[in-house]
Amino acid sequence: MSILSAVVLGIIQGIAEFLPISSSGHLAIAQNLLGLKIEGSTDGTFDILLHLGTLIAVFIAYWPDIRDMIREFFLGIRDLAKGTTPTPVPPSRRMILLIIIGTLPLFAIVPIKDFIEGLGANTVVVGCALLVTGVLLFFSDRHNRGKKTENNVRLRDVFIIGIAQAFATVPGLSRSGTTVSVGCFLGLDRRFALRYSFLMSIPAILGANILSLKDTLEVGIDPALIPAYISGVITAAFLGYLSIRLLKLITDKGKFGAFSYYCWVVGALTIVLSIIL
Repeated sequence: MSILSAVVLGIIQGIAEFLPISSSGHLAIAQNLLGLKIEGSTDGTFDILLHLGTLIAVFIAYWPDIRDMIREFFLGIRDLAKGTTPTPVPPSRRMILLIIIGTLPLFAIVPIKDFIEGLGANTVVVGCALLVTGVLLFFSDRHNRGKKTENNVRLRDVFIIGIAQAFATVPGLSRSGTTVSVGCFLGLDRRFALRYSFLMSIPAILGANILSLKDTLEVGIDPALIPAYISGVITAAFLGYLSIRLLKLITDKGKFGAFSYYCWVVGALTIVLSIIL
């Protein structure tokens, strides 16, 4: 049963992490309202591992961009040592700076990490957050298309997107939906907003894994749960990659806001079921 629950939760994570419907919100609903849990697993450990699975999907889907940024990182160190700076700055090198700036607001969440994670147990909060996600998605598709890319987006813009990502740590607020929507409001090209959102998720997910590693090591991992953990991670990675491909197509067609209706329905049902149950 643990493996079956792990696969189901992996499916939810893989689909909901990248489609703008909040993976954390859906995991909270599945675990708290539907009772899908891995018996014996420590709180939060499996959720973090599922995010690690979708991180693998990001690396596969955006490997050319990641490879170029890794190369430019070392070339940048070389240029810094030589005291030279290429003109213009390579887009991949500037993207590194944009990701760093967009990640900075997450540090404000670290002191209240446990409080934010605890909100997932309150499905009324999750439902309300899903309603907010729906509002953001609805208006994002009705906003004028922007033209800013990594070549000309302002540092202030990506910092604001970073603040949006920090708020999106609340279960029920879609990280991708929030950051892409705010990016559209700030005039970013839709394709770039989506790519930046996914690349910006890399340090966010890695940071969450590092923060949880200490707690996991202290509690320990039951070897009997390893098959369930691996099953969930593989499932999340596979479906996460497919979801990224699908969202690229949806974004190109300008139908990003279609998910708003789904979020409103699920959010409302979650609130109603939470009150009844």
